[in-house]
Formats: sequence, C-alpha cells, structure tokens
Amino acid sequence: MKKMLVLSFLAATLFASPNQALAAGPKTYQVTGPVLEVRDDVIVVQKGKEKWEIARAADTKVKGDLKVGAKVTIEYRMTATTVETKDDAKTDAKAKK
Repeated sequence: MKKMLVLSFLAATLFASPNQALAAGPKTYQVTGPVLEVRDDVIVVQKGKEKWEIARAADTKVKGDLKVGAKVTIEYRMTATTVETKDDAKTDAKAKK
C-alpha cells in the first residue's frame, strides 16, 4: 500500500513539474545602485561607471521611498520589443538563382 502511495505521488510530481516550469515565465535579473533619476516610465540607476535605464510600468511595485540618491535593488525581466530575422535575405538570394 505504501509503495502504491509513493508511486502515485511521484507520478503526480512528474506530471506537474513541466507545467510549473512553463508557468514560471522568463528569468528575473537584478541591478543594485544609487538612483540617478526617477520618472513615471523609467528609473535610472548607477552601476559602476554605467547608467542603467530600467523601464517602469504603472503596476511596478515599489517598497520604500523611491527618490534620487536612494540605494535600490531592482528586479527586472528582459522583454523583446522587435525581432528581425536575418536568414530571409539568404533564402531570397538562393531562390533567385
């Protein structure tokens, strides 16, 4: 009886795992540094010698007082805005020959 229970649990776990991985979404990253600028749509953070502009939406959660000079850690995700494939030109050139 215990073996059947353990096997059932393992089977359920295996079937649930792929769905959980797909539901997780894209990987999150983070940047930490002092805030240089705060706007409705962008937060600018100094990281080393670079200025990082992180987009900000109306639903972005902010904990604490977000202002210039504050040290922050921002979690973000990379999102594609446009995609252009380059292999179409090669395909067209081969088709013309």
